[in-house]
Amino acid sequence: MDPIIVLKALILGVVEGLTEFLPVSSTGHLVVVGSLLNWNDEKGKLFEIVIQLAAILAVCWQFRERLSRVARTLAGDPASQRFVFNLALAFLPAALLGVTFASFIKRHLFAPVPVALAFIIGGIAILIIERSVGRARIGDVDAIKPADALWVGVAQALSMIPGTSRSGATIMGGLLRGLSRKTATEFSFFLAIPTMFAATGYELFKARHLLEGGDLAVIGVGSLASFVSAAFAVSALLKYVSGHDFRVFAWYRIAFGVLILASWHFQWIHWQGD
Repeated sequence: MDPIIVLKALILGVVEGLTEFLPVSSTGHLVVVGSLLNWNDEKGKLFEIVIQLAAILAVCWQFRERLSRVARTLAGDPASQRFVFNLALAFLPAALLGVTFASFIKRHLFAPVPVALAFIIGGIAILIIERSVGRARIGDVDAIKPADALWVGVAQALSMIPGTSRSGATIMGGLLRGLSRKTATEFSFFLAIPTMFAATGYELFKARHLLEGGDLAVIGVGSLASFVSAAFAVSALLKYVSGHDFRVFAWYRIAFGVLILASWHFQWIHWQGD
């Protein structure tokens, strides 16, 4: 096993895990880091897809008690049924738009300028939303109504644009709907489970011919790094939002967007699609 490839897998796994559930866009970070590591060919892209599964499993582990309770009581508990229905409702907009526009987005929007603009515009949007939201009216995931869930689902659909951030879109959509920061963050994590399993499973199925037996060790290293760092990021973000807002992520997004524009203008990084 090539130690250089193992090191690259470890780095990308950490980047994926740390950025997947923060409102900063893991896609943009993986493109930049993968390019810097010179690992953005088809095999590198497949690796990024696979390690997303480990990040999803970290969320499942973090909320294992809640998910287990929902599974056990789904047949007869109205609260569990409402929880699952809300997730299904929130999942639909991105699923429908994904089937319709995924190819177009990959062809036309996965380029440095659109990604950088999504970073910057998303950061500005967070600053505006944080200044405008009033007192939260929903302080618990179980209090979310179907209309609230659908609103968050529509917001999630915006994250199909590379650089937008799925978690950022859903959390900000939740805040606009009156969810508390903690509730919006938790619902974003729960919504990530069906959304990312579906998207990752679909992409992995399409690229399955690229997988080889010799890749398993490298995938294992990257997946473990992704799982551990994602578990840390989820736990840390939940603690952070209990006493802070999201403006620090907004300024980070703006700065990172400017960095992407600079990397494109000065040709520091070879971007996919350039």
